[in-house]
Amino acid sequence: MAASEPPPRATAGRCGYFVEKKKRFCRMVVAAGKKFCGEHAGAAEEENSRKRILCPLDPKHTVYEDQLAKHLKKCNSREKPKPDFFIQDINAGLKDETEVPENLVPISSLSEERLENLIKKLRKVCKGLNSTLKNQILSHPALHDVLNDPKNGDSAAKHLKQQASILGNIEKLKLLGPRRCFVEFGAGKGKLSHWVDIALKDAEKVHFILVEKVTTRFKVDGKHKKKNSVFERLQIDIQHLCLNKIPILNKEKLPVVGIGKHLCGAATGVIGDIMWAKNISRL
Repeated sequence: MAASEPPPRATAGRCGYFVEKKKRFCRMVVAAGKKFCGEHAGAAEEENSRKRILCPLDPKHTVYEDQLAKHLKKCNSREKPKPDFFIQDINAGLKDETEVPENLVPISSLSEERLENLIKKLRKVCKGLNSTLKNQILSHPALHDVLNDPKNGDSAAKHLKQQASILGNIEKLKLLGPRRCFVEFGAGKGKLSHWVDIALKDAEKVHFILVEKVTTRFKVDGKHKKKNSVFERLQIDIQHLCLNKIPILNKEKLPVVGIGKHLCGAATGVIGDIMWAKNISRL
C-alpha cells in the first residue's frame, strides 16, 4: 500500500472522514449510530441532506443552516457581557486621527532632510543616557530537572529555557516571594505562571491572574492545587484591560508583578498601571 493511501478503516467510535491534508482519519468522537462527526457530515455526503455553513461568528467551524439561530445563542465566539475591568481601548493610545495634533505626522511621510534632522535631535537628547540593554540570560532551580529531560524536543527546550531565564530575572529583582499578585499577560496555556508557582513552593498568599484574549486548549491551570495559591483566568484583550478594576486586586491590595513572554504595544498602558500599583504598595 502506498504511503499516501488511507488506512483500511477508521478507529472504532471515531469519525470515518479521511482528512486528505493530514493524511489520516478525523479523530473526533461520533454520536451513537453515526459514521461521521458533525463537522464532516456534510462533506462526507452522509444520508442527511441538511446543509452546513460557516459560523458567522467564527468561520473556523460550521453549523447546520437550519440551526443557525440556536447556535448563535450558545456559540463560544458570541459576544459576552463585558466585566467591570473591560474599558474599551484604555491602553490603545489615541482612538482616532481627530485626536492627533496637527504637527504630529508619521515618520514615513518625512523627507530625507527632515528625517536626518530628527535623528540628530534624538541623538543629542539621548547623549549621556545609559541606554545600553544588557542581555541577561539566567536560570532557576525549579526547572532544573525538566530542562535536563532528554525527551525534550527543540521547541520544548527553547520555551523551558525562556521560562527559566524569566524566573531567574524575577528572583534577581527580589520579586519572587510571598504575599503578591502575579499578572501573566498573553498567558496562553499558563505555563509561565505554573513555573512561578512551583518556584514559590509553599509561599503564603500568592495570587495569579492569567490574561489571554482567546480561548486556550490544554491549559495547565488544573495542575495548581496548592492551598496558598489562587489562580484566576481573564479572557480579555490587553488593550481593554483596566487593572484597577479587577476585583481580587481591589480586595487583597497585594503588590503586583507583571510577567509575560511577549507583550503587544497596547500593553504599555497596563505596565504603567503595574508600576503605579507597585509604588502604592510600598507606601
